[in-house]
Amino acid sequence: MTEDSAQKNVLILGIGNLLWADEGFGVRAVEELHRRYEFDDTVKLMDGGTQGIYLVQHVRDSDVLVVFDAVDYGLAPGTLKLVEGAEVPRFLGAKKVSLHQTGFQEVLAMAEMFDEAPEHLYLIGVQPEELEDYGGSLREVVKQQIDPSIEAALSYLEKLGITAQKRPVPLSEQHTLGCQVMQIERYENERPAEEAACRVGDERLIVDERWKAPENFDRELEAVLAETPDGRILGVKV
Repeated sequence: MTEDSAQKNVLILGIGNLLWADEGFGVRAVEELHRRYEFDDTVKLMDGGTQGIYLVQHVRDSDVLVVFDAVDYGLAPGTLKLVEGAEVPRFLGAKKVSLHQTGFQEVLAMAEMFDEAPEHLYLIGVQPEELEDYGGSLREVVKQQIDPSIEAALSYLEKLGITAQKRPVPLSEQHTLGCQVMQIERYENERPAEEAACRVGDERLIVDERWKAPENFDRELEAVLAETPDGRILGVKV
């Protein structure tokens, strides 16, 4: 790190929802960056998930903000697009992938309102291919953009005098930025087959032919709540 950049606080943030396929790109990218590289104490890598305005203090505390995200640019799936400076909020708001982008727009606006917006802002966005697969993972065309996105982030930071050190051995899943259960290999390999687990959500659940309402909801709920680990039912007449 150069003398000019020594006092800069850097936030490298991945945002998105891992449960909706390509929407999880931002989180997966920052996880992989953390796994392969280390920075000095002025650089914070963070899984921002869908926290929205809860990220505002982290943003206000940063001089340099790098954001990984899935962004609908209207381009071919898997296209990587890099946006810098004042253009970033506009691109995040052009066409929402999900509510987390509205929340993050508000974060940037709030930081601006307090006159504490980052001096340098960089968006590394990928065009998603699939967003409707609940419980799904990144599609291959999007996953292939993780390496280029990391290179883009490192190149941008290097121009500001901020360098990373490549780890001799990548970190194990125990050192993930987020939840170990959601670590990508485990998340993908332990996912139930579609015939074993319904993969629809929200309002689509009630129109899916595989779903049927309980005949007696209260009775079934009491039975579930009273069930012990060995499968016996306590205190419920069925």
